[in-house]
Amino acid sequence: MTYLFNDPAQFAAELADGYAAAHRDKILRVDGGVIRRHKAKTGQVVVVIGGGSGHYPAFGGFVGHGLAHGAALGNVFAAPSAQQICNVAHAVDAGGGILFCFANYAGDVLNFTQAQERLRAQGIDVQSVVVTDDIASAPAHEQHKRRGIAGTLAVFKAAAVAADAGKPIDEVVRIAAAANSRVRSLGVAFSGCTLPGAAKPLFEVEPGIMEVGMGIHGEPGLDRVKAPSADGLAELLADKLLSEIPETVNNISGARIGVILNGLGAVKYEELFVVYRKIEQLLTARGLIIVAPVVDELITSFDMAGVSLTLFWLDDALEQSWLAAADTPAFHRGVVMSAGPMIDHVVESKGSRGKFTIRSGSPESQAVVNIVLLAFEAALGAIEAQQDELGRLDAIAGDGDHGIGMQRGLKAGVDAVKKVMAFQAGAGTALTAAGDAWSDRAGGTSGMLWGVILRNFGNSLSDETKPDASMIAAGVTAALQAVIDVGKAQLNDKTLVDVLYPFSAALTKGAAQGLSIAEAWTAAAEIAQQSAEATKNLIPKIGRARPHADKSIGNPDPGAVSMALIIDAVGRIIRRRCF
Repeated sequence: MTYLFNDPAQFAAELADGYAAAHRDKILRVDGGVIRRHKAKTGQVVVVIGGGSGHYPAFGGFVGHGLAHGAALGNVFAAPSAQQICNVAHAVDAGGGILFCFANYAGDVLNFTQAQERLRAQGIDVQSVVVTDDIASAPAHEQHKRRGIAGTLAVFKAAAVAADAGKPIDEVVRIAAAANSRVRSLGVAFSGCTLPGAAKPLFEVEPGIMEVGMGIHGEPGLDRVKAPSADGLAELLADKLLSEIPETVNNISGARIGVILNGLGAVKYEELFVVYRKIEQLLTARGLIIVAPVVDELITSFDMAGVSLTLFWLDDALEQSWLAAADTPAFHRGVVMSAGPMIDHVVESKGSRGKFTIRSGSPESQAVVNIVLLAFEAALGAIEAQQDELGRLDAIAGDGDHGIGMQRGLKAGVDAVKKVMAFQAGAGTALTAAGDAWSDRAGGTSGMLWGVILRNFGNSLSDETKPDASMIAAGVTAALQAVIDVGKAQLNDKTLVDVLYPFSAALTKGAAQGLSIAEAWTAAAEIAQQSAEATKNLIPKIGRARPHADKSIGNPDPGAVSMALIIDAVGRIIRRRCF
């Protein structure tokens, strides 16, 4: 369990503050994450990585000479928001372009993609490489669907070495992609992990049993077997990884490989060395030549007892990057001769945070904002009452943080609405501000999607007039379409779309029939509740739950449930304060 914390909601921010304070010679804290303390050369490419907190040394521990230039740090097990990523990117931008490199999780993909679009709109050349090394999360012919785990280190390092060598961004991207195509990982776990403030682990493993193929966010494994001896584990990991050789490797005998044996949090270094002893024997017996092996904790999962093995199939260029000197708080190799001039502080770049113009709304629209605030507060209360249950549902096939993330987002929304109310904002502006705050504070997939929902809903409403049922229905329809466009989920994929879609259709029907907002919303809310419950019969086809489809059957989707809870809570306010 996690013993030392204050407010669990502030855990990620406080650990980032303490981490930066402990390593002032190498890194600098910025809004959204950390960056190298030494400046990149003017005109060179910089590499920005990132992900959720709770995996130290990933991802902030990989910032420094020879590795990343900056890392965006999300909440515990939640992707950083697009705004956090933009802040870090602006802080390290040296004028030669930016490479985003991150692990393949839905929230990270959504938020890094949105950040990339924002920065490109500002004239910055940004490209992305997504790491997909976990062989347990998808078959070989669907490598693009695989998760990223400890193999991220090899890809980050290849990209950073190329960037610091002054290579153009297209070449840096090519090298990073080549590294990703030649790295394979597999992990196992003997116990679950416990988030700060949680009373029990995200999942439990019976004594004497081992999960094979678990994820770094605590996702359950794909198979459960009797826990082997140290040598037996080494054989299992090596055999499975050697069963899938990259197509670019012509001959195993004589091939040169980087090896990473990674501890996930609770397995001690002494145990890791016992396992590595056998791994080294197995690999060399197959004619492989091991180059600069790493036995360490590199990407962890709080107190999870588990390990992962990574094989990095080298060519001449990738071997040079693998052996290149590096000096970060968590990874050292060789001797760094020159790290560049020090950065004393970071001045926020223009455009790093979108400027939000607050125009005064009409008295009618300002009156609606009072109802908007009550609706947000009611939704927050509803989510907090079911926070543990939402976490339980999420832990069945995910990482268990959905309730925490929703609470963070709604609290940020409440604060944002209160802030703009002081400037007499209208309803459209209030909802847009709440969406931006939700996305920035919560991060992750749900944070990003709810930001999209509220921004599009707000953009459909006026700051001048009082909305009617048709305007509300049009706003929800716009939000639905934006979620589909951004998240790519369709009806029956077992996501919040399975609630938002029928809710939108019912609202539109009610408005067309001439119903009031309260009448239309009440009828649509009943359908939303039924739709959320019906997701228990669906198989997840997208996102983190997809590899655990069988475990999800019989349980409703947490995103769908939280959507229905919010719709119901908002409906109660609308009926009481009908406008």
